[in-house]
Order: sequence, then structure tokens, then C-alpha cells
Amino acid sequence: MASQDWLEKDFYQILGVSKEVGDAELKKVYRKLARKYHPDSNPGDAQAEAKFKEISAAYSVLSDKEQRQEYDQIRAMGAGAARFTAGGAGGQGFEDIFGGMFGGAPGGGRYTFQQGAPGGFSGAGGYDDIFGMFGGGQRAPRGPMPGRDLTASTTIDFETAVRGDTVTLQTPNGQVKIKIPAGVGDGKKIRARGKGEPSPDGGPAGDLILTVNVRKHPVFEREGNNLRLKLPVTFAEAALGGSVEVPTLGGEPVKLRVQPGTPSGRVLRVKGRGVKTPKATGDLLAEVQVAVPSHLSDKAKEALEAFAAAMPDESPRDDLLARARG
Repeated sequence: MASQDWLEKDFYQILGVSKEVGDAELKKVYRKLARKYHPDSNPGDAQAEAKFKEISAAYSVLSDKEQRQEYDQIRAMGAGAARFTAGGAGGQGFEDIFGGMFGGAPGGGRYTFQQGAPGGFSGAGGYDDIFGMFGGGQRAPRGPMPGRDLTASTTIDFETAVRGDTVTLQTPNGQVKIKIPAGVGDGKKIRARGKGEPSPDGGPAGDLILTVNVRKHPVFEREGNNLRLKLPVTFAEAALGGSVEVPTLGGEPVKLRVQPGTPSGRVLRVKGRGVKTPKATGDLLAEVQVAVPSHLSDKAKEALEAFAAAMPDESPRDDLLARARG
């Protein structure tokens, strides 16, 4: 207000409080109303801005012990009392109050609000400044903004995924090196801290979130920390037993003993030749598959027929058929 008439304005009514209101309740009511009508919450609403000025002027008087006492006396005196205008001896107008706080000249021009820095309005004084005067309730100042996270994907071979390695990626901000941990699984996401976009205002850089795709291996499959393969053996090796070579991932073959009478599907285990991670080390699992020759020489055919004739007259499917009949 350019001229604030204490006699005609009922500050208690403007704030919606009784004349006996205490300081704590007065402050609570004012904060609620100020948040409701502040231009930051009502952009472009002239009525809200005017209401905000009115409640702020009322609070500035009632929150000051001496001014409140003087105001009450003037109101009690009635229409014959002296009036005080902005800059007068008895009180201050809205512009004087806010001008004194935020650098405006006493009795000067209208208090304005401008969209300013993040966090509120600026100009003669910001939203945070106003609530800071009355102790708390203001929005916390914003710190530097972190940079944005980036996402990327890479495809690595099976052995690299098992052993681990460092890959170089090209990002919008240049090349970055990412450590691929040993034992990383297909589809696993790796977060590289600080490898994303830089902050626009000096804050921490964002992260790079890398999705790892793993190519299939022609021999090995992964089951947790174990590696699995299918191990062909001849009929004679399966029936009579013997020593066979088993490939390992990235190393020399190892020899395994096939026990006589080993059927297809039996799994032979090589300890410690699977996936190694900081927490555990897996095994190599070799699943036996009896290889049936597709071509037999006459001599081999005669020998096999003799073998079949020497075998007991029983079928390996008798148990299967019996269980199927229930």
C-alpha cells in the first residue's frame, strides 16, 4: 500500500485471527496465508498478489510488539485518532517495510516480483527471503545440478564375460573405459559412476549405465557359475569305460575317466573349471552323449550282431512301458 491507514484496516480480520492471538499462532497463520497467495503459487494473478501484500502488511505490524501495541491503541481511539501514512512518525506502509528489508527506498515505488533464479521470485526480495525473516519455513536453496545419466550397450564374447575385461566406449563426451567384472551375465547392467554427462553448473557428473550382451559360445553354456557342455563318447567307451579328453574354456583340455556302463545323460564334473567371481568359483559339467556310428563296415556289423546275440534277451524299455501303464 502506498498509504496504509491503521485506523481503517482491521489487521486481525485480514489474517483471520482474534485480538488475543499469540506470536506462535500468528506466525503459523501468516505462513499458511503467504504460501497460499504468494505470486510464486499464483503466477499472473493480480488479486492474489494484492492479497499477499495485504496480509504481509498486517503481519508486519502485528508481529512487532511495539507496533502492535500502538495499532491497538489507535484502533481503540476510533475515528478521532491521528492517521499515519507511509514514512510517518507512527508507523510504516507496505512499501516502507519491504523497501527497508530488500533495498527499496522508503515511501518508494511498488514492490515487484520477477521470475528469477531457481527456487522462487526475485526482485526487491525473493520468496525465500520473506520467510527467512520470520524463522524457517522457506524452501532450501538448491545446490548444483548433477549431470544426466547416459545409457549404452555393448556386446562381448562369451569368454570375455567369464574372465572379465575393460572395454572402451565412445560417448558424446569422448571415450570412456568401463571395467567388465568377471562372471557378468547376459543382459546385466553396469553403472559407471561419473561417466555420464557433466553437470551444467559445477555439480557431479552423471553416471553411465551400460547393458552387457553376451554372445553365445559354440561349445559352452552357462548355468550360474558352472559351465556346461555335451561330451560325445563312443559306444565302446561308454560300455567298457576309458579316459577321454574334455575341453575347457580358454585352457588346455583335461582328461576325465568314464566309468564302464556310463549311459547318455550322465554328468561328469571337473572341479574349479567354471566361472570365477569374487564370491565363488563354479565347475565344468560334461554331459555324456553316447555317439552311435552312422556307417558300419561289414566286419563291424558282424561283430555287433554277434554282440547283440550274446546279450540277455531283455529290453531296456520294459521298465518304461510298465511305468506308462501305471
